[in-house]
Amino acid sequence: MTLDDSARDKMTKARYAGLPTFMRAPYVESLDGLDIALIGVPFDGGLTNRPGARHGPREVRNLSSMMRLANSSNRIEPYELVRIADVGDAYVEKPYHLEPAHDEIQRAFEPIKDAGVTPLAVGGDHSISLPILRVMGRIEPVGLIHIDAHCDTGDEYYGSRFHHGAPFSRAVEEGVLDPERTVQIGIRGTLNDLNQWKFSYDHGMRVIRMDEVRQMGIESVIKEARRVVGDGPTYLSFDIDALDPAYAPGTGTPEIGGFTSYEGQLLVRGLLGVNLIGADLVEVSPPFDHAHLTSLAGASLMFEILCILADAVSRR
Repeated sequence: MTLDDSARDKMTKARYAGLPTFMRAPYVESLDGLDIALIGVPFDGGLTNRPGARHGPREVRNLSSMMRLANSSNRIEPYELVRIADVGDAYVEKPYHLEPAHDEIQRAFEPIKDAGVTPLAVGGDHSISLPILRVMGRIEPVGLIHIDAHCDTGDEYYGSRFHHGAPFSRAVEEGVLDPERTVQIGIRGTLNDLNQWKFSYDHGMRVIRMDEVRQMGIESVIKEARRVVGDGPTYLSFDIDALDPAYAPGTGTPEIGGFTSYEGQLLVRGLLGVNLIGADLVEVSPPFDHAHLTSLAGASLMFEILCILADAVSRR
């Protein structure tokens, strides 16, 4: 048993009461004895379109009170497998300076990695994945399962190469991400240039556009993703705009023709057994949300990710 009676009691009381934490998990300031750290990254200084993802962690915390202790689909009880807690936010002191802000985020994740704790982060815009990958891939480059409407392997835009549309190209260039063990799922939408995601193809990433997803089917997409990453250490990054805006309207760069919320759940559940070493869920923008649909989708997908992360950690 990894939850004591007091913690279990707090997590099963009325959902509208008490201070909000991710999943109503215990809040701790020490990493001692912890296996998985739930951490917010309230930063959206890398956005190129609609702002507001800085408010994502707070609203995902609020809506995650809807989550319970067990997953009825895959029968996983994450709190019975490993020790999980909310460790607060990676607070950014200089949010107006993109690259120094990324350095601050990186410093927040270094003690988590050094303590042997697995991070599950909630953003924030997608640029936060780069400083996290700098930590997770500092010894050897990691593989990546990237679920998104966009490849996010761009280059300079409005004078920066570190915005939310370019974290994975920078990660490859810095040697922390293995492009040949990277799969990008759900890519779609209009482009300013047909070669906009050329970096992904040139560096050997497996890009599964949404058209191909529909031709293959979800089960085959999952098999292909597992083939690409193999048995090596792998990071999971889920951009909420992978979902169709009918299911997740509150995001910075919505694209029609996306996944349903159920398909998002199926994709994550299908990664059970992958050697996951960390994950993030990004781009929830509450100011553009309706009836908390996007925050609820984000919290629900976060729980699905937590379940497969807990299984991966428990097997090490």
